[in-house]
Amino acid sequence: MPPTNCGRLIAVVGPTATGKSALGLDLAQHFDGEIIGADAMALYRGMDIGTAKTPKNLRRGVVHHQIDVLDVTEEASVAAYQRQARAAIDSVWSRGKAAIMVGGSGLYVRAALDLIDFPGTDPVIRRKWEELAAARGSDYLHGELAARDPAAARVIAPENTRRLVRALEVIELTGGPFIAQLPRPDSWRPVTYIGIDLPGEQLDHRINRRVDWMWQAGLVDEVVALERQGLRRGRTAPRAIGYAQCLALLDGEVGAAEARDGIGQATRQLARRQRKWFKRDSRINWLRAGPDVTRQAITWLSG
Repeated sequence: MPPTNCGRLIAVVGPTATGKSALGLDLAQHFDGEIIGADAMALYRGMDIGTAKTPKNLRRGVVHHQIDVLDVTEEASVAAYQRQARAAIDSVWSRGKAAIMVGGSGLYVRAALDLIDFPGTDPVIRRKWEELAAARGSDYLHGELAARDPAAARVIAPENTRRLVRALEVIELTGGPFIAQLPRPDSWRPVTYIGIDLPGEQLDHRINRRVDWMWQAGLVDEVVALERQGLRRGRTAPRAIGYAQCLALLDGEVGAAEARDGIGQATRQLARRQRKWFKRDSRINWLRAGPDVTRQAITWLSG
């Protein structure tokens, strides 16, 4: 049973570049809340431009949690995030505030807000799949996953080596499909979901504009600075969209135009995967992104 002091819990979810951060800030101000980030790559300090973090001076005084909590050399863990995000929610409630979770990392949202226990790890099994990935490539791992768990292969990108390794590790550990490890949605605490989205072509246009802004804002320089902090030694951070392409550019593997185009393509693919993930959840109330979305969301939440 939830504790009797449960406060308000709102989750703002949806594909990247739809305006979730701005809506989250509006809701936090309206409902006297604090924000809990649910973006796996925004956990990293210094990964600002490529993750489109809201700059600190534009956060309107709203307290943010689960943003800038890891060094780029550290590995992000959904199990660790679950513990820390829930502790942050309880902390927000203890101050009489509303907790506003904002992000597009679907597994992280579910980890924090649903009743899910994550399987443990086995270093030997994990190392085996990591070595296969290094020797034969992530496409090989994706093929192995497709043979063992087609549903998981449909939602995990072929280039996402880390998630492919984890899925295959869990399958080997449990003897069952990876997707089956995620139970039917069952909320950890009472939560209200707001989803925002746009038709494909309009969202693609927004993504292209965002990539242009990132490039002009100094994404390559940000990656160079993070290299000095050990970016390449990390297991998770260097694979992030934008950062992986810039590292390839710095290595001379691609040109500037190819790197930039690669960021756009990978981001558009991510948006489609996010849409598929969240559209499966019938608890989400969907709104169209745009200038009127805050009024719509507040009206619906206040009804």
